[in-house]
Order: sequence, then C-alpha cells, then structure tokens
Amino acid sequence: MSEFYPKIVAFCCYYCAYSAADLAGSMRLQYPSNIRLVEVPCSGRVDVLMILKAFEKGADGVYVAGCLEGDCHFLKGNYRAKKRVLYAKKILDEIGIGGERLEMFNLSGSSGPRFAEIAEEMVTRISKLGPSPLNSRLVSFPNCKDATAGN
Repeated sequence: MSEFYPKIVAFCCYYCAYSAADLAGSMRLQYPSNIRLVEVPCSGRVDVLMILKAFEKGADGVYVAGCLEGDCHFLKGNYRAKKRVLYAKKILDEIGIGGERLEMFNLSGSSGPRFAEIAEEMVTRISKLGPSPLNSRLVSFPNCKDATAGN
C-alpha cells in the first residue's frame, strides 16, 4: 500500500497568517509541502461553504488562520471566522467527515516559526485520521461520461 500524504487547505488572512507563512519561507523554515495556501483578505471572509467546498474538492483537512484575537485588521473578522469554523465542525461531524479535520488558528505576522509548527501539527493530525471519508465515497457511475475526460 502506498503511503498516505494528506491534502490540506489553509485559508490564511493576508495581514497576519499569510505574512507568517511568507516569513517562514524567508527564514527557510521547513514545513510540509502538502499544505495549499489560500490567501483571503480576512479570515472573516471564509464562510462555511468555502470550507465544505474544500472537502468536496478532495481536501483531507482544512484550517483557517487569522489574526490574533482582538487584533484583527477588520476589527471582528477573526471572531466571525471562529464561529463559522465551530459551526462547520458540527456539520462535518453530522455528515460523517469528522470535525477534527478542521481547525482555526490565530497568528501574528511575525509568527513564522509558529506557522511552520501549525502546518506540521495539521499534517500529523490528518495523517493519523487517514484519507477523508468523503474521498472514499466518491463513486463512478458506469453509464455516465467522466467530466474530467473532456467528453
């Protein structure tokens, strides 16, 4: 059996979390390459549908990274994001994917080492959980054309 490399999507706010990721790169800190960064203007712009769509498109894990609590550039965006992540975790539990595959983190722009730690932490967590149950439920129907085949 081949080794499992989880696909993880990280929604990062531009001002803090994405800056922390950039700093981690500038500092030449090593973190897993299977993290896919999605830059958003504010973590508060990440809604439940974006999170669920990431899982639908094949992510094994997702995290939202925003500014430190009380220090959001858009005042309360990170509080909105936190509420949405908690709600999405409940949905993921209810549909059988598992809320533990989703997490919220708060970072400052100078938290490059912490960003690398979070990436490692998420890869370790998702590796232990295995592939997303949603990915194993994708079924091909014999009488339907494959949408990706260009037919």
